Amino acid sequence: MTRYRIPDWLLLTAICAFVFLWGLASIGLVGADEPRYAQVAREMLARHDWITPVLSGSPWLEKPPVYYWQAMIAYRLFGVSDWAARLPSAVDGFALVFAVYWFLRRFRPGYELDGALMLASAAGIIGYARAASMDLPLAAAFTVAMLAWYAWFESGNRGYLVAFYAFLAIAMLAKGPVAPALAVVIIAIFAGVERSAELAWKTIVRKTLWLPGILLFCALGLPWYVMVQLRNPQFFHEFIIEHNLARFSTNLYHHPEPFWYYVPVTLLGWVPWSVFVAAACVWAARRFRNRDADNLGAFLLIWIGVTVVFFSISQSKLPGYILPAIPPGILLLSQYVRARFGSKPRPAMTALHATLAGALVFSALMIPYLVLQHRIPWNITVIAPLILSVMIAAAVFVSLRKHGYPNLRFITLVPAVLAVGIAVRQDAPSLDAALSARPAAAALQKFDPHHLQLAVFLVSRETEFGLEFYRNQTFPRYERGEVPDGEHLVVAPEGHEPDVARSAGNRNVTYLGTFAPQKLEFFYVAARQ
Repeated sequence: MTRYRIPDWLLLTAICAFVFLWGLASIGLVGADEPRYAQVAREMLARHDWITPVLSGSPWLEKPPVYYWQAMIAYRLFGVSDWAARLPSAVDGFALVFAVYWFLRRFRPGYELDGALMLASAAGIIGYARAASMDLPLAAAFTVAMLAWYAWFESGNRGYLVAFYAFLAIAMLAKGPVAPALAVVIIAIFAGVERSAELAWKTIVRKTLWLPGILLFCALGLPWYVMVQLRNPQFFHEFIIEHNLARFSTNLYHHPEPFWYYVPVTLLGWVPWSVFVAAACVWAARRFRNRDADNLGAFLLIWIGVTVVFFSISQSKLPGYILPAIPPGILLLSQYVRARFGSKPRPAMTALHATLAGALVFSALMIPYLVLQHRIPWNITVIAPLILSVMIAAAVFVSLRKHGYPNLRFITLVPAVLAVGIAVRQDAPSLDAALSARPAAAALQKFDPHHLQLAVFLVSRETEFGLEFYRNQTFPRYERGEVPDGEHLVVAPEGHEPDVARSAGNRNVTYLGTFAPQKLEFFYVAARQ
């Protein structure tokens, strides 16, 4: 009997579609950044301006344009929505997974499907592929660039060097000069530890600095920077000085974390593969000086190390910064599994991995408590989730002990996909109500059939930017004395009605209602007489 085998591309497409696209808008835009980036793209599209990012009608020069360009295209094709705002990252997630699949198939055949599926199911990739942000566009373009460079290093085909410079330019347009800076350091260190020592370093660096490639990088990466500077003379100071150099060297933007912050964050980004990725890093480090060892392991280890150390030195730390370290870790894991195919993991590693797989599902079932209450209710509520998680951990442990590394991909993919399904179907409604401005905007619309001007009073940045996107309005803030003359609505935290009335002066203020999940109150303020 002939067994039907699902083509790799079809399986990858199905998995990526599920983890990146399914329920993409089940939670509205959250935080300050998602709605802000989405609104910038909307305003650029409305102005037909592909050069200057604009927020609330004024230049907003903190980030480069790749995400905005992608979102503008998505808006043009599908209309403005939170789903369309997140689509660019999801598409970049697809591109990243298939690029890793192609690289492994071309240069390390036999384990390309393992590597691609492991990457698609890594928590860091899934999380940022479902977010309207610049982090995955950077990670995807940077990963393709570095894999293209290594493809050139191994094959000598300058077509790969062309791709390296092209995607490095795209990465610089995705989030700034951090991409070429990381690439230079990674390649320089890799060349420095090459087995031919000084000769190899000079040869690799000299051949990498290929004039046609440099010209291509400049032609693709620099025109936007030149044009935005010509139109906005403040661009260099705001973008380069404040949002790159000052963000790296100072705590100007109030994101302080300890030096070791990115070690646990990177491990979380590799979940559910973290145990074996850590083992793969140790394995690659031990082979580092072995002249017969595969150069790819050393290259990937340097890539991870440089990225983690670079961002650890930064005085401003956010989880998404470390995303470029996730793909090389998964690639290293695919090489580790390749070297051990046919064997079985040690019992201790198997137990840790199984525990992590079970904990992933348990965490998915407990997300509303963990995110909204910052605790786990150790009562009857956790019994069923705990039993299910223990059963999953036991199944993973038994399967790996019986079948070894050949079964690692499949048996781990099951809890990873299950966790995504639980998060989207079960957890999304409560998270949406508590974290996104979308349901608050919908509640407000019931009192506002004529879409009046909205003002805010002492609300968080997350609420302000979220409401700005969902209502497509710019809001004056009462606490700054910005009180509109005409009739308008006001959103304020619960308990601030007297403050709103005092700020409105002698005008009539009417309480309209509340949005309890976020403790917000709505008021109508009559026009000034």
